[in-house]
Amino acid sequence: MITIFFVASLLITITMALSLYRAVAGPGVFNRVAAVNIIGTKTIVLLVVMGYYFERPYFFDIALLYAMINFIGTLVFAKYIERGEL
Repeated sequence: MITIFFVASLLITITMALSLYRAVAGPGVFNRVAAVNIIGTKTIVLLVVMGYYFERPYFFDIALLYAMINFIGTLVFAKYIERGEL
């Protein structure tokens, strides 16, 4: 059972690294925003997996808070790109 969580965490981390490459070397600003949003989503999933593995229920609350911050940040940045001001 431990190896399943380890493999899942490792795969999530690898996909986060691939998304980080897209965020740094993306062809456009919209691809970079999408890559940063994907990194945030994968961080939430990683927090949930770690919380389940370590039997720490407050990791789920942290993941939920991080999801809300990630969503609001994406909306604010999209509004900034569209209008040029906040």
